[in-house]
Amino acid sequence: MSLNDTPSSERLHIAFFGRRNAGKSSVVNAVTGQPLAVVSDVRGTTTDPVYKAMEILPLGPVMIVDTAGIDDEGELGRLRVEKSLAVLAKTDIAVLVVDGTEGMADADRRLLAEFEQRKLPYVIAYNKADLGMMPPVTSAHEICVSARTGENIPALRALLAKQTARPANPKPLLADLVTAGDILVLVIPIDESAPKGRLILPQQQVIRAALEAGAIPVCCRDTELAATLARIPSPRMVITDSQAFGRVSREVPEDVPLTSFSILFARYKGDLETFVCGAAAIDRLQDGDRVLLAEGCTHHRQCNDIGTVKLPRWIREKAGCEPVFETSSGTGFPRDLGGYRLIVHCGACMLPPREVQFRQTLAAEQGVPITNYGTAIAHCHGILRRSLSVFPAVAAMLDGE
Repeated sequence: MSLNDTPSSERLHIAFFGRRNAGKSSVVNAVTGQPLAVVSDVRGTTTDPVYKAMEILPLGPVMIVDTAGIDDEGELGRLRVEKSLAVLAKTDIAVLVVDGTEGMADADRRLLAEFEQRKLPYVIAYNKADLGMMPPVTSAHEICVSARTGENIPALRALLAKQTARPANPKPLLADLVTAGDILVLVIPIDESAPKGRLILPQQQVIRAALEAGAIPVCCRDTELAATLARIPSPRMVITDSQAFGRVSREVPEDVPLTSFSILFARYKGDLETFVCGAAAIDRLQDGDRVLLAEGCTHHRQCNDIGTVKLPRWIREKAGCEPVFETSSGTGFPRDLGGYRLIVHCGACMLPPREVQFRQTLAAEQGVPITNYGTAIAHCHGILRRSLSVFPAVAAMLDGE
């Protein structure tokens, strides 16, 4: 995906589920108008989730996901089913494709129950309408289609569009914190861990959000922050890369609000209050406690990497002990969290909000505190309250500690 495209995390994720040979991939191809998925009469042709970012009118920018059959068999089939069900965590609209000539099976009904438990908008598409013997359509969620002839495919697109009354993410990233004409200082370190020749996605998105709000973003490295503040002594806000929190907090006057890209994304993608409460668990760690450092993307780790080098060092110094640090990346977030005493999640710029909220829910259900990089780093540097000054209601939570 190029820099001109809508980031995948900002797209509505529409995932197609169903049994083998129900015609999921054929329906996906018909809806998208592209040969996105390989189709065959052989059961189980789709083995792993297939993702395709595209524009579909009237839906706009979406991420289409084709999944393996939920009735797959054997040990390998079980792994494929697990991968398909994992897609639910990031799904905004689910499409259950049913072979209309056979009707609903127990596997389909279990999926429907899962949709409803997760409060997922969904559509049931009875495929193979060209073969006749379709079940009666009894609710607004259902439609009979034929991927082979294209029958009712436009109507299916329209039905999907009706499920998208809310945006992919209804929360503002920055718009409610600034007004037109505000000057923002964005601190962007350029060191050995920074990607070559580009800004990372959170920095890009905050700059874009500032411009959309009519604010004036001024970017500088941490090494030029003092010189920048000498010229702009009273910016509306300073937003820094969390890795530079220590140095930046010493140079920014106390009366200037200070936060980080990661903390902005903690609110934008998930529940900021939960992340803030989770940071306190750092103080309760003991030798040998397992800490999961979770990242939403996969990337080549540089020297002095934030997740494997800097954060563990800061947490050890703050907690005064030697926890055991483990990592996960991309879709590898474990479902069984019972062995962990703390989860520290990245800013999740590459994950859709539903996935972040699902991970927070998993942690809460299993009684494991979860925080994020920005709140954890601020806590370790003793500036968590200050870093939340732009969110007074959240900062007030710390008074009850």
